Amino acid sequence: MDYPLIWFILIAVLWTGYLVLEGFDFGVGALLPVLGRHPHVGAGVDEAEKRRRVMLTAIGPHWDGNEVWLITAGGAMFAAFPHWYATMFSAFYLPLLLLLVALIVRNMGLEYRHKRDDDTWRRRWDAAIITGSLLAPFLVGVALTNIVRGVPLDKDFEFVGSLGTLLNLPSLLGGATFVALSVTHGALFLTVKTEGAVREDAREVAARSGGVAAVLALTLLGWLLGTQWSVTVASLALIAALGLVAGLVANHAGQEHAAFAGTAVAWVGAASAYFVALFPAVMPTTLADGASLTIDNAASTTMTLQIMSVAALLFLPIVLAYTAWTYWVFRRRLSTSHIPAPVLVK
Repeated sequence: MDYPLIWFILIAVLWTGYLVLEGFDFGVGALLPVLGRHPHVGAGVDEAEKRRRVMLTAIGPHWDGNEVWLITAGGAMFAAFPHWYATMFSAFYLPLLLLLVALIVRNMGLEYRHKRDDDTWRRRWDAAIITGSLLAPFLVGVALTNIVRGVPLDKDFEFVGSLGTLLNLPSLLGGATFVALSVTHGALFLTVKTEGAVREDAREVAARSGGVAAVLALTLLGWLLGTQWSVTVASLALIAALGLVAGLVANHAGQEHAAFAGTAVAWVGAASAYFVALFPAVMPTTLADGASLTIDNAASTTMTLQIMSVAALLFLPIVLAYTAWTYWVFRRRLSTSHIPAPVLVK
C-alpha cells in the first residue's frame, strides 16, 4: 500500500473538516459586533446582551470539539511527515505563533465572559473573541496559501526567506478570502440555529458578506488555476464556486439548511483544490536551485505509517460518530426568549 499517499489524503481531510467546522464558529465570533447589537436605538443593553448570548450559545457545544480537527491535523503531520512539520514550523514560526495566541485569547473569551455579571468585563472578553475569530482564519489562509504557492527552500530543505516573503499578494488574498468565507458560513449557521430577529439579521448579513466572499474566492481560485492548472484542480474550484453561489441563492430563497450546506461545499471544494494543487509536494520550493519536500522524502518510515493507519482505522469512525451525535443533540433553534438572567459561575 502507498502509505504516504494515504496519509496525505487523511491530512487533507482533517484540514478540510477543520475549515468546514471551525469556519462557522469563527464567523459567529467575528459577527458579535454586527449581530450582537440591537438594531433599534434605545432598546437597551439587556436585549443586545441576549443576542450575543444566543450567538455564543449556538456554537457553545461545538467550538472546542471543532478545534480537535486542527490538533489532529497537526499531530498527523508531525507523525506521518515529520520533515514537512519541521520545515513548516520553521518557515511559518511567527504566523503560527500568532495563530496560537489568537486561538488562546479567543477561547479564553468564550470560557470567561460569562463568569461575571459586569458589562465592562463582557466587553473586554467580547473584544478577545472578535479579534481571535478574525485573526485566526486570516492566518490559516495565509499559511495554507503560502504552502501551495511555495516558499524559498534551499537544497537542504531549509527555509531561507523572511516574514516579508510570506506576506505576498496571493497569501494575503488567501487570508482575506478565508475570513470572508468564515463570516458568511457563520452567518448562515446562525440562520439554521436561531430564530426571530437574530435569524433574520443573519440572513441579511450572509447576503452582503457572501457577495464579498464570492469576489475574493473567485479571484483566489483564478490565481490557483493560473499557477497550478490541472483538470482536477479546475473541477474542484468549480465545485467550490458553484457551492458558494448555490448557498447565496438558497439564502435569498429562505432555504437556510441548503444555504449552509452550500458554503460547506465551498469550503470542501476550495480546500480539496489546494491539496490537489499541492500534490505530490508537501512544501514546494520557489528557488531554481532549491529542493521541494514531497510525500516521499518527507514521510516517516513504513512501519510508523502502518501503525498509524491501524489506529486511524479504529478511532476515526468513533470521532466521526460522536461529532455527528453532538450536532444532532444540539440541533434545536435558539432565540432571545430562551436566554435566562445571567448566572454567575463560581
